[in-house]
Amino acid sequence: MEEKIRLNKYISEAGICSRRKADEWIEEGKVTVNGKPAVMGMRVNDTDEIIADGKVVKRDNPFKLIAFNKPKGYACTAHHGDESGIFKNFKLDRDLKYIGRLDKDSEGLLLLTNDGDLCNEISKARNQHEKEYVVTVNRTITDEFLKGMAGGVKIHDSNKDVWVVTRPCKIKKRNDKSFSIILTQGYNRQIRKMCEVFEYKVVKLRRIRVINIEIGNLESGKYRSVSDEELAELKRRIETQKS
Repeated sequence: MEEKIRLNKYISEAGICSRRKADEWIEEGKVTVNGKPAVMGMRVNDTDEIIADGKVVKRDNPFKLIAFNKPKGYACTAHHGDESGIFKNFKLDRDLKYIGRLDKDSEGLLLLTNDGDLCNEISKARNQHEKEYVVTVNRTITDEFLKGMAGGVKIHDSNKDVWVVTRPCKIKKRNDKSFSIILTQGYNRQIRKMCEVFEYKVVKLRRIRVINIEIGNLESGKYRSVSDEELAELKRRIETQKS
């Protein structure tokens, strides 16, 4: 008989959500096993009938991690009513979840996976994983601007309705009106808000790297599978950051 594993792990491996979210659903009574309410810590296998938050859970999908070059003007959403959503406009598998969204006005590298735990590990702000961007602004960049951006900027976190100071970051001038910046956190529209503090407006914002995964020469609107070598290095860096 197939070995049983913990229910939260099974749900995560099926690409439904992270283990933590699965635990929340179990506590909230949103998960059933063979028609009965699930309990924390129970063990299951593929012979069990599992429903989580109204979805049938089956581990029949192979692991997926893709790099997508999101064009400007498209939203990171699976909401059926949003005609600009990436899942409506591009041939992306519906079991994929984006890792660290890009706002509609931004473009560049977006990672998507059907592995809930991997999504959660990369997205956690406390893990301080690097994300690199190339930014163009509306006027000439000064040394004072670069120094101010690098040192940490007080911005409003609209998700929690609080003021926060961004972590110090690496920033490098590319030309008179563009720079590259490496962040280890991801507040909503963070770079745009940071620039606004110094009275700069972002004209173009493009993400080019997440941890070790780079956009390279991937065309806008196209995607590719992350290579085995990239995945191995990604997992190594995640484990190193956790230790």
